[in-house]
Amino acid sequence: MLVKETLQKSPLVISFEFFPPKTLEEEEALFQNLERLKRWNPGFVSITYGAGGTTKDKSLELAQRIKDQGLNVVAHLTCVGATKEELAQTLDWLQKRGIENLLALRGDPPQGEREFKPVAGGFRYAFQLLEFIRKKWDFCIGVAGYPEGHIENPDKEADLKYLKLKVDKGADFVVTQLFFDNKYFYNFVDRARAIGIQVPIIPGIMPITNLKQVMRFTQLCGATIPRNLIETMEKASHPEEVRRLGIQHAYNQCRDLLNHGIKALHFYTLNRSRATEAILTELLGKTQV
Repeated sequence: MLVKETLQKSPLVISFEFFPPKTLEEEEALFQNLERLKRWNPGFVSITYGAGGTTKDKSLELAQRIKDQGLNVVAHLTCVGATKEELAQTLDWLQKRGIENLLALRGDPPQGEREFKPVAGGFRYAFQLLEFIRKKWDFCIGVAGYPEGHIENPDKEADLKYLKLKVDKGADFVVTQLFFDNKYFYNFVDRARAIGIQVPIIPGIMPITNLKQVMRFTQLCGATIPRNLIETMEKASHPEEVRRLGIQHAYNQCRDLLNHGIKALHFYTLNRSRATEAILTELLGKTQV
């Protein structure tokens, strides 16, 4: 089903994001965790590309496997390292396999490179990728939004105008970068609506289960963790206490979002299920197994 239709028809849409594992053992664990999360009837499951497009083939293979399990899959597609011809081949491949939903992204530079450099015959910006897709293919397309602004663009208003351009070029929905203070999301949505962005905006939630790991993520993406939360976690005497605090914080975020009328939640799972399960069990009352 098209994600845009799911968002219109369902009173609450829960979705999960996974990344391509590096080993067969990790791949088996991914599908075990996905099996556990199925009970929440996800509106969609997305599978990422690695930085620099390094996991493209594996990502596409996993997208097919997720679809074959009866789940609505959103395949990521990036501009990184791909010519127009190569992107066309990927889009044809996805279309032939009945994958209807994409997340169209510029993508991150290859590891070790700071600046994004398009390949000859490729695209520099996500809006160009959207234009390209809309000329021939009929996918439901999501794009990324950044409640605290994109790390490469300190001008938040310019960054928001770029999101508007992506929507104008055919984006059907927005999934946000992770955030840990809901005020950033509410402000982002208000500003987006004020400039005419009317497509659904889905908040991205990442439970903190390892503070150092998540702090590395936030340094890369520009999100901030509330100072009081960091201080509380740093005082924790045991990793399990950090995990408990992180899950509670994410639950509080989700509860507040639902109380404010938000109808979709997207979980960055880090290929695990327990933290997300704990949050959804508390939110929706289904028993964990």
